[in-house]
Amino acid sequence: MHVQPLLDVRDLSKTFVLHGLGAKLITGCRNISFQVMPGTFLAITGVSGAGKSTVLKCIYRSYLPTDGQIIYRWGESETDIARLDDRGVLNLRRLDIGYVSQFLRVVPRVSALEVVGERLLVEGASLGDARREAGSLLARLKLPEELWDAFPANFSGGEKQRVNIARACLTKPRLLLVDEPTASLDPGTKRDVIELLRELKHEKVTIVATLHDREVVEQLADEEVQMSGGRVWSTAS
Repeated sequence: MHVQPLLDVRDLSKTFVLHGLGAKLITGCRNISFQVMPGTFLAITGVSGAGKSTVLKCIYRSYLPTDGQIIYRWGESETDIARLDDRGVLNLRRLDIGYVSQFLRVVPRVSALEVVGERLLVEGASLGDARREAGSLLARLKLPEELWDAFPANFSGGEKQRVNIARACLTKPRLLLVDEPTASLDPGTKRDVIELLRELKHEKVTIVATLHDREVVEQLADEEVQMSGGRVWSTAS
């Protein structure tokens, strides 16, 4: 049976209008095309400012694309994320798509366990089960137990990143979008994150990640899209 891509990005472009600078136009990305097969890991690489995060945020619909299509498929159904209404976007995120940003944004005075376990509660898990599973994953990512009931707003960058990764990975979404997952981590925790992403891949989670770290690319990526100046300049597998 012919297997279709889970994600098919076609001529994606995003332009920003800077109204404070006389409506100056800035290109975030232009004519980006690639496909991601189910259960594979695609790395989007390039220097800072190449447009990698813009592409990821368009797929997650944090940014509304200026042009192009983002075809997302499951079974015999498909939808164009670029043209999906807000309710559809929220539903897709709730059911299928996880996202790890470089920055953790949380409600003040909510504990790390609550932040990580929130999605399990939404899916109907008990408070005890949600806290237990969240704690297990935080322990694996070496977040000290004394911080589990603390507020992530006060954490270091690396601690926030571990909470961010745990929150997105706990429920094993069909598609996981990851923006520089190891950027703020020490070598030991980086190895733990690499192993966690490898396990998710083995469990058929499809992963698209922006990366600077060649070690992570070489260990995990099935395909690589290299970007420069907002465009794709090379692909490799």
